[in-house]
Amino acid sequence: MKSATLGAALKAAISLGACAVAALVPMSAAAQTPQLPPPDTLTARGGNITIQPVNHASFVMTYRGLVIYVDPVGSVERYLNLPLPDLIVVTDIHGDHMNAGTINALVSPHTRIIAPAAVNAQLTPNLQARTTVVQNRQTTTWEGITFEAVPMYNVTEGRTHLHTPGRGNGYIITFGNRRIYVAGDTEPTREMAALRNIDVAFVPMNQPFTMTPQQAADAVRSFRPRIVYPYHSRNSDLDEFTRLVGDASEVRLRAWY
Repeated sequence: MKSATLGAALKAAISLGACAVAALVPMSAAAQTPQLPPPDTLTARGGNITIQPVNHASFVMTYRGLVIYVDPVGSVERYLNLPLPDLIVVTDIHGDHMNAGTINALVSPHTRIIAPAAVNAQLTPNLQARTTVVQNRQTTTWEGITFEAVPMYNVTEGRTHLHTPGRGNGYIITFGNRRIYVAGDTEPTREMAALRNIDVAFVPMNQPFTMTPQQAADAVRSFRPRIVYPYHSRNSDLDEFTRLVGDASEVRLRAWY
């Protein structure tokens, strides 16, 4: 089942009488599957990295035939035409980053999960059994890909309770010679400003939970990733963000909504 799409897997399960799966996603869902923007490709040692935006903070990356889902939430119909995940990476407990029901619907027998302890505590026992818990500043390796957990938290007075230090993880994911930073829910932190040699960064901006366009642009200009994707950015002024980033990074705007 490793190379199958979720849609194909559901059809196979239904043909075998898996009624619970059929009830979760009706066979008519294929016609309702949201249209995703075209994927991007990044060259890397060992094979290209494909980046597929899905929605808000959810996206899918592939590398050497391995499929990594980042913060998959919402209706599983969004994923029907995508390959099943080999790995699911979760940043935080909030519902726009973690939904145990969605994850449970997406996993196949070989799927692994990487998540912080706060997320693991909210997973079902069958999902916990396949989860590697990684805390801030810890590193783990899966299939030759390195995952370094970066602190993510709020720093503005009156917002520090929204994302507290140590609860959630951003991640630096190293594919061959490429370093991809998934910031998660965060404001500008000293850890973010200290980052170096980042090829691609996913940076959030939406108030009051993460950054303003000004904060996000200042953060990008501090660590200067080669490419930056503003994501988790509903109702934010992305044109203003792009203007403020200037020549510090290549800004890639994609249809996350």
